[in-house]
Amino acid sequence: MKKCLLLPFLSLTAAFAAEPVPEFKGSIERLDPALDKLIAPDAKIEVLATGFNWSEGPVWKDGQLLFSDVPENTVFGWKEGDASATTVLKPSGSLSGDGQGSNGLAVDAKGSLILCQHGERRIARLEKDGSFTSLADKFEGKRFNSPNDLVIAKSGSLFFTDPPYGMKKGTPQDAPYHGIYRLDTDGKVSLIIQDILWPNGIALSPDEKTLYIAVSDKDDTRLMAYDLQADGSVKNGRLFFHAHPLKSAERKGGCDGMKVDTLGNVWTTGPGGVLIISPEGKHLGTILTGQNTGNCAWGGPEKDVMYVTADMFLVRVKTQVKGL
Repeated sequence: MKKCLLLPFLSLTAAFAAEPVPEFKGSIERLDPALDKLIAPDAKIEVLATGFNWSEGPVWKDGQLLFSDVPENTVFGWKEGDASATTVLKPSGSLSGDGQGSNGLAVDAKGSLILCQHGERRIARLEKDGSFTSLADKFEGKRFNSPNDLVIAKSGSLFFTDPPYGMKKGTPQDAPYHGIYRLDTDGKVSLIIQDILWPNGIALSPDEKTLYIAVSDKDDTRLMAYDLQADGSVKNGRLFFHAHPLKSAERKGGCDGMKVDTLGNVWTTGPGGVLIISPEGKHLGTILTGQNTGNCAWGGPEKDVMYVTADMFLVRVKTQVKGL
């Protein structure tokens, strides 16, 4: 593990775009009565903050919602009572400042913030002194592309996707694939899937026997499922939900970030907003945002509030089910 110093950071008011922010127009589409058990019929979408460049990677930590603004190389924070989001970490993913910032965020068992750092092309941990520890930056001597999203298993093993979205234009890939990797607690990195182009979001089922991958291929956006083995390898890759037919001029975006609730339902960003998919692969409904929607995460003291990063917006919806 390598350590590097981070420039000191303070909590600063977010600098929002000077141009007027478009009005947020969202709603909840109900395709199956089963959705009423997950989101109350009278639930509303609440806008919390606006004006971001591209919001991503939300995670609940220490009583606040943290999320990345990837192009702005910043992690913002929002907590109850705040009138807007505030800067809590800058730079977040490119220490030199000339690359993309952090994307996916997670919190490990010790409460440390773990980041997918696009600019540094690695997985890193934020230390209490403000420095970063590099947890993994290459496999078999080849640098990662730009780690995008991650999920941490109960064992402490970390699974992450590595498409090239966050690479500087013109930078060649070291590896000829868009890998999906497992990082074990001893620092060993294993390539577990290499035959998917544009893997993005990643999640585990409640029993951790299924690994879900969101594929953001612009020509075939979809969710894949794999049987996760005891040794951390996968087998039986299969299509879990085909989201591409949902795309339209009104329903922008592809399958990106995702989370799973305690009942095993998959909440994935996709065409139109956040799609709620049953464990059997049935589309129950959608939190329509009207935006390209990057990611989502549960938060709040009871883990029963779904926070959504929808392009320039941070919004939330109260749910009747809890997140893992």
